[in-house]
Amino acid sequence: MPTGPDRPPGAGGPGPHPAAGRGAVCVEIAVKDDSRLLTAIDSLAAQQRRPDRVLIAASPLTPERLASEALRRQPALTVELVRLPGGPVDARVEAMDLLREPTTAFLDSDEVAPPEWLERLVAPVEAGTAAFSGGPTRPLQPASNSIQRYMELLEKSIYDDLVRQSVGYLPLGNTAWRTDVLKQFGFDARVTAEDHDLESRVLDAGLRGVFVPEAWVYHDKSYETNLYRWARKRYVWLVQMAVSLLKNGKLTARWREHRRPVRHPLYYVEALMKPVALVHARLRWSRVSRPPSKR
Repeated sequence: MPTGPDRPPGAGGPGPHPAAGRGAVCVEIAVKDDSRLLTAIDSLAAQQRRPDRVLIAASPLTPERLASEALRRQPALTVELVRLPGGPVDARVEAMDLLREPTTAFLDSDEVAPPEWLERLVAPVEAGTAAFSGGPTRPLQPASNSIQRYMELLEKSIYDDLVRQSVGYLPLGNTAWRTDVLKQFGFDARVTAEDHDLESRVLDAGLRGVFVPEAWVYHDKSYETNLYRWARKRYVWLVQMAVSLLKNGKLTARWREHRRPVRHPLYYVEALMKPVALVHARLRWSRVSRPPSKR
């Protein structure tokens, strides 16, 4: 039976839920070069329920000084740092073999977790009622420019509209997973919207995900200051999401979903980018999904 990213929906499953109960939890943070990683680690040390291990999947571009500080920052935590090729998405793919605890949670390097976060987030997974769970974000500080304000409104729209219609739209940062489910389905390296792709395949196989509104984290958007850089990043994200929608046959369903427009001028800038991004995504997916030629 095929497993991993090309495993067809409904082709068996990862087995029954493990016995409900509290087990070991790993929190994974993928990072490229982001000093906010240290604040994220501090927030993990302040958890009411501390993680049993913090796995930092670091890009080779992560400075040695930052890596060293991350390892010794919080002596009360068990912190393991591994350098893996590529960026954060590639690091998550490569770090899969390093996951060993029954439950794995993901936190982004630009997120800060309040003390109750981990306990609330993993509860449905450990209770055996869900294969994965996820919570929303809140701004770490008030927006200081129009880009930051738009991103606040956009993230609120994602959780208020999209996630409440389907948990398959949960961003991977601030989610918890049965580790056996992660390993069974895996990340597809061809699809860099790895969260939507993974969640789509898991849900299509009949497993359950749940949204936990009280398991929120702060999200630091203070680095959003340059309009050109923002537009470039959003275009790349639109292409990545469209690739996942095409791969998983969910493009038509996306058009049917009800989502209130974000009341901000940049919303209309994104609307203009979407048709071009879709064409780009179709070309990319047709290329990467083509079977290798036989010589």
